[in-house]
Amino acid sequence: MIVAENVSKWFDGRQILFDINATFETGKTNLIIGQSGSGKTVFMKCLIGLMSPEQGRILYDGRAIRNMGNNERRQLRTEIGMLFQGSALFDNETVLGNVMFPLKMFSPLSYKEQLERAHFCIERVGLKDADSKYPSEISGGMQKRVAIARAIALNPKYLFCDEPNSGLDPKTSILIDELLSDITHEYGMTTVINTHDMNSVLGIGENIIFINHGHCDWTGNDRTIFRAKSESLNDFVFASKLFQEVKLVLEREIEAE
Repeated sequence: MIVAENVSKWFDGRQILFDINATFETGKTNLIIGQSGSGKTVFMKCLIGLMSPEQGRILYDGRAIRNMGNNERRQLRTEIGMLFQGSALFDNETVLGNVMFPLKMFSPLSYKEQLERAHFCIERVGLKDADSKYPSEISGGMQKRVAIARAIALNPKYLFCDEPNSGLDPKTSILIDELLSDITHEYGMTTVINTHDMNSVLGIGENIIFINHGHCDWTGNDRTIFRAKSESLNDFVFASKLFQEVKLVLEREIEAE
């Protein structure tokens, strides 16, 4: 579990995050949603430890980042997996080489054990026969799956995903969402996903944090989001024509009740 307590952040005298409290639950897909410029990326960077909030604290299973020494911080980094928005694969490395990278850097396993772990992760994301291919030889969806395999190579307790469906077609996006949900439940990870994709919200939104202009305006899940009483959240959720139609259906159901 990751807990944010009263997190505030400033840049050049301008406040970006305002006293945010949030809990990210273990074994669930936790989504941070909000419009571009809402502060959700800054918030995620504070969660990971890439930025330090001026006020408040971040706790990993009760351990406050700001109280950690260098050795504790290094240990925490080995417990975190990261899926970057653009996959961030090494172009000159094969699929196997990319997944092996964190194992070579941080794992105490023997080379044989590292190889076995890498093959396991590649197979787990459905890319069993792609070991020797380079990123340029596979599709965007496959690249994203390689990035997921690399992110889970060290068997992390915490997995962070920044816009995992960016640039993907709707069908592939659903496959990535389902994969992230499956491995979260399978390995009991605390998964935090930064997204503005409403399809992801409806598909895997077990715990949702809505950030609006640096404030945490609403928390809930995929079952409660359509009946939220936050005006800013409703503006975000029902921005597309599809979800406007969903809203009309819900309003009719409420009137019928």
